Amino acid sequence: MVEGVVQLTDPRALRAVAHPTRLKLISLLRRLGPLTATQAGERIGESPSGCSFHLRSLAKWGLVEEAGGGRGRERPWQATAQGHEWAARGPSEDVDEAGDLLTRVVVERWFDEVLQWVDRRRDETREWANAATANDRMIAVTPAELEEIDRRVAEILQPYMERVGHPEKQPEGARTAVLVQLGFPMADVPPP
Repeated sequence: MVEGVVQLTDPRALRAVAHPTRLKLISLLRRLGPLTATQAGERIGESPSGCSFHLRSLAKWGLVEEAGGGRGRERPWQATAQGHEWAARGPSEDVDEAGDLLTRVVVERWFDEVLQWVDRRRDETREWANAATANDRMIAVTPAELEEIDRRVAEILQPYMERVGHPEKQPEGARTAVLVQLGFPMADVPPP
């Protein structure tokens, strides 16, 4: 898998990625490496033909690519990057609307994953249950400071992100984990 991040700027790409099945496929390929449409479909509960359709759509926007070998639904696909990003505001209303749609779908997916964790955490080891985190912190920052925090956290996470999809790089006992980071200004409230 290629390291780095795909920048999504085209509103058609933003809308194409804003599909729950496509987001599941991207995540699966990043986590497990090359898979065929059939293999991916078995893991996410979709038909091979449906997965094949979604993989071709993701390839159109540079998020996945053929990994070489195989034919038809039996050709393997791989993610092209560790992540994808899009601007909060674009050069047009169309880009803004498409970005908002993708953001909503992604945030809904994150919270579905969190709720699945809550449902299964009693079945996990005490070590993993205690290591998992759910917290928030209120901070007073400027836009530049919030961007700096995001950049510094990304630097801290980079070595761990490079292990995803590469079991040979992972220490014994490592598992793929999700760290969701949100930072946004709260609605203004007049002081008392």
